[in-house]
Amino acid sequence: MHIISHTHFDFLRWRWHAVAVSWVVIIAGLITLWTKGIPRGVEFAGGTVVIEQFEQPTSEQQVRAALDRNYPDGRNAIVQSTGDPSQHMVMIRVPQVGAEVGAELSKTAQQVEEALRKGNIGTFKRQGAEIVSATVGRELETKGIYATVLSLIGILAYLAFRFQFSFGVGAVVATIHDLLITLAFLAFFQYDLTLNVIAAILTMTGYSTNDTIVIFDRIRENLRGMRRDSMRDVINASINQTLSRTIITSGTALLTALALFFFGGDVLHGFAFTMVVGIITGTYSSVFIAAAIVSLWRGTGPTRAAAHAPATAAPPAPAQPSRRTKPQRKARAS
Repeated sequence: MHIISHTHFDFLRWRWHAVAVSWVVIIAGLITLWTKGIPRGVEFAGGTVVIEQFEQPTSEQQVRAALDRNYPDGRNAIVQSTGDPSQHMVMIRVPQVGAEVGAELSKTAQQVEEALRKGNIGTFKRQGAEIVSATVGRELETKGIYATVLSLIGILAYLAFRFQFSFGVGAVVATIHDLLITLAFLAFFQYDLTLNVIAAILTMTGYSTNDTIVIFDRIRENLRGMRRDSMRDVINASINQTLSRTIITSGTALLTALALFFFGGDVLHGFAFTMVVGIITGTYSSVFIAAAIVSLWRGTGPTRAAAHAPATAAPPAPAQPSRRTKPQRKARAS
């Protein structure tokens, strides 16, 4: 299926503009990470998440004020509305206080509810609670980092073996680019770093790599048939030939992620946001970043097959009759 055919866009013409935009976003994201950081979910930071349903409308400010007055370290509690607004549900996340083992972990939720009762903000009922030790959170964080690093090493090794080393470097650089851009947007919008978000990041990594491999496979095919074209022309032709496929697959995946973002509820909000950002930046990096790395690595001049092709020999000049031919024939006749 082709929705766009016979395109001749010069994508590599904009590679430096794309790199500049990426650097601006990455640097801004690093500054935000340094100043604000990314809020870590209860899975990583450790603590207790309690969801309470109130009988009457209750604002976040009322809940936060009750915790500030009646709960230890209540100023560091995170309070936000959740679910259907008509249900009057509030999610409260507090850091772990006291011991981290045994029955002490279950006391935190009870302390939160006691603080709310002392605040006289109405009648409520617990709808759910999640408790994670900080020790478990650190272990999950370490495993998430290991999984990401091992995936990058696997991508580099596979593409270096399947294609060429320059292609592997381009794919890994594009994947690191996607990770940094995604983390930057998570920091901009202050989404919690949860296990769902980590799953979305790893999913986005595989999606971006798959899109990059499709373009690289077409580049490899065109290197055989376009031996006397420059590397820049080969890359541009390959991207144009796979443009319809890229738009169809990225478009459908993006629509699915947007549906999850708008209709999936609060539980999937961070996951869907990460997927939306990952699909956009993954498609962008496959076209501009990965291809630009390959063109810089191998140069934009003629491909190696063209550079080492033998020069075409000039046709031989027609032989001129020798002046001695006629006298020699006469001498033989005599």
